Amino acid sequence: MLSLLLAAVATRVRHRVGVVVVPVGAAVVAALVVPSVYARGQAAPVNTAAPTIYYPPGVGNILTPSSPGSWSNSPESFTYQWLRCPSSGGEADGTGCTATAAPDPTASGVLMEASDVGSGWRTRVTATNASGSASAVSSATPVADLSLNVTGCPSVREPGTIHVGEFSPPARLVVDQHRMTPSVITRSTQRITLRFHVIACDDQAVIGALVYATPTPFNQFTDVERPTDATGWATLTLTRLRSFPATPQQRNLIVFVRARKPGEDLLGGISSRRLVSFPVRL
Repeated sequence: MLSLLLAAVATRVRHRVGVVVVPVGAAVVAALVVPSVYARGQAAPVNTAAPTIYYPPGVGNILTPSSPGSWSNSPESFTYQWLRCPSSGGEADGTGCTATAAPDPTASGVLMEASDVGSGWRTRVTATNASGSASAVSSATPVADLSLNVTGCPSVREPGTIHVGEFSPPARLVVDQHRMTPSVITRSTQRITLRFHVIACDDQAVIGALVYATPTPFNQFTDVERPTDATGWATLTLTRLRSFPATPQQRNLIVFVRARKPGEDLLGGISSRRLVSFPVRL
């Protein structure tokens, strides 16, 4: 009877069971020792929320998985596979899409190239534990004009001017012209007005770029930041400080100029910097 019971339990949980023989008076009792982990059994991972993708839609950008999704039964590892899909996005399980490479355990991304224009993308994530594995597929990315970010400029724009919010890297702001009033700084000059012109995307004037200017060495004139107007010009008025002139023989006022997009890092994004020189006659 005991042997039948042991066989039945072992078949049910599909794991080893232990037997402890305990003497009780003249009788001998065989007790089953079944650890709770064996009694419950361990199942393969089950997906409870689909994977997601970080999707910057532009040639030269990189798609990366932003999340492997949510899984039950404690996955021990994940692999990722990229699926190039038609404009329809293919089926939810990835049918109709083409795997671009073998599964990758590092979650590395895929570089967008010109040949990818018009394609959507999914990623297939496979979760694995000691009992098996299971896969889940992300939603398809939108199909965009992936050639948009070859330059960072918008594909449709009015000729002549462009708002600073309409473009992104790798486009850069360029300070292409500068002017000063008065035209020469003298010993009696107390205030100067500097004007800087900003362009981008095929030499179009940029509206709304922030232009900052400060003399170098510092503390000769005040530093100021102002936005460019509808013609792409920023007008900055600087007031003389006690440290001007920097030397009795000073012949030029060197000004550090920075043009940037509001909200972006001062040294990143589409910002640019340059030095310009204005004449001094003491």
